[in-house]
Amino acid sequence: MIGVTSGMAQHPPTPPALFDRALLHARQRRARAQGAVSFLLDRVAEDMSERLAAVMREFQAPADLWTPGEGLAVLRTRLPTIEHIAPDPAGAEKLPFAPESLDLVVSALALQFVNDLPGVLAQVRRALKPDGLLLAAMIGGDSLTELRQAFAAAEAECEGGVSPRVAPFADLRDIGALLQRAGFALPVTDVDRVVVRYANAFALMQDLRRMGAANVLIERRRTPSRRATLLRMAEIYTERFADADGRIRATFDIIWLSGWAPHASQQQPLKPGSAKASLAEAVKRAGKE
Repeated sequence: MIGVTSGMAQHPPTPPALFDRALLHARQRRARAQGAVSFLLDRVAEDMSERLAAVMREFQAPADLWTPGEGLAVLRTRLPTIEHIAPDPAGAEKLPFAPESLDLVVSALALQFVNDLPGVLAQVRRALKPDGLLLAAMIGGDSLTELRQAFAAAEAECEGGVSPRVAPFADLRDIGALLQRAGFALPVTDVDRVVVRYANAFALMQDLRRMGAANVLIERRRTPSRRATLLRMAEIYTERFADADGRIRATFDIIWLSGWAPHASQQQPLKPGSAKASLAEAVKRAGKE
């Protein structure tokens, strides 16, 4: 890493672009036109409705950030004024929010395709009023690990190399750290693991296309896949990840993240050294009892 020799503040480097977001937008639009596969989005929408129901708060200025289509239409009963922000067709990630203009931002299965997630979270944080809430769900963790492994093994065997087939996903700790870095208070993350079974790997890939979630990596392979490689991939998938009845498993990890814009009314952590009782003394007392 090259050190900074000047004493002047430097602009943080722009992260490298991983995703072709214009292509993502086009594929999601085509998937909706052809009849989108929505079981994951439906699950997230139901879960989000339940999570919001547990928040004893009336939201007057909510926004839905980049959720595909009308995926969060179920929230309109409680949030009739919610504004749906569609992705920029050109792929830009600049948000159209004024500072402290919103009290709730929700997002379902969109943030996994963001090139600058720290930057987007920072923009959301600035857009929230004090004590405003971010609640989002994104694909992460070990999602599609079976497909990734099967493709890598097949390409190495049939072609002598490996190309990017499945997007890299952030894990739970990464997301928690990014919420803190963006300035959110009381950050919380958890994972909902969904295992879906398919007749074969090609049925899974068809569903991914109809989710608008096929490969949009900028470094993706641009030439058609070899038939022999695809067939070998399907064989390896079945060999490694099939159940006794021959159907294969596909893992989807849905990472939930939430955080609040700081406000004086929120719980605050104790300052170091401010505890009124010594931990060592408490341990000693417990040992004597």
